[in-house]
Amino acid sequence: MRIVCFGSLNQDVAFDVDRRPDWGETIIARSMAVASGGKGANQAAAAARLGDTPVLMVGRVGRDGAGTSLRGALASSGVSDAIVDDPAVPSGSAFILRGRDGENAIVVAAGANERTALADLEAVAVSDEPAVLVLQLEIPVPVVASAIEMGAGRGWHVLLNAAPVRPGVDPGLLRGVDTLVVNEVEAAQLSGLPVRGVSEAARAARALLPSGPGLVAVTLGARGAVLVSRESAWHADPPDVAVVDTTAAGDAFVGALAVAIAEGLTEERALALAVAAGSLATTRAGAQPSLPARGEARELAASVRVDELVPSSVPAGGLPM
Repeated sequence: MRIVCFGSLNQDVAFDVDRRPDWGETIIARSMAVASGGKGANQAAAAARLGDTPVLMVGRVGRDGAGTSLRGALASSGVSDAIVDDPAVPSGSAFILRGRDGENAIVVAAGANERTALADLEAVAVSDEPAVLVLQLEIPVPVVASAIEMGAGRGWHVLLNAAPVRPGVDPGLLRGVDTLVVNEVEAAQLSGLPVRGVSEAARAARALLPSGPGLVAVTLGARGAVLVSRESAWHADPPDVAVVDTTAAGDAFVGALAVAIAEGLTEERALALAVAAGSLATTRAGAQPSLPARGEARELAASVRVDELVPSSVPAGGLPM
């Protein structure tokens, strides 16, 4: 079993500010930092740090210094790469404003990510080894749709983090997806239902199950996350941590969930690990620099409270492969 992350790689430029500027306004940042990021790369790094399952990153960077740094950062986290160097465009970039409360606003320039092609993934899908295929929406949606079809056809477990939800995304994209991960805004956009808390998140997740996924996770920030299948629904409260930067919390959650699927953890334990990883990622600045290590995440997961929201008839066992 291996984890294959097919998605974006970005060089993150983060500014620490007291508030977001208005249009036409210039403000002075308290500090600035450059780090490796991109949802695909972040999730790959998170998975590699959290588990023993081999992790492969597939995507594109430019032939520039940023691309070299992005490759190096993944290697330092234990991620193997099948990354294409694209000579036509620069590497992707993300510009992040971080407030004192740890919240952030992000602008992304896709760069080489926008030229990612299904052929990049097909080049590494040459064995019958089972895999968890992790996807996001920071590369072209038609490419993601083709990757879902390819992964499902190979019998891989397809995990889609539908972020960011782009205008005009076809609900049919979810056919072939085994596990869907969204935040509360994305859950509302995809389901058409309001999501203002735990019960509404579970309701929206259940509404998305007929579209294809067997498992839907909705992250709720300070209110934790819910994980819903056709037979059960769980909610995990986040542990009490000092929040510094929320940039990579969602990516740490996704990476941990991919590891849990690969290891066959129960839904309850999978949610606890994912919430613990996401919480720990908020305690440090930066995207990949904030991602937790295996030991600290699993230690914290043991203390995460997970409650079943509805009676379950699901037998004991692992997540669906």
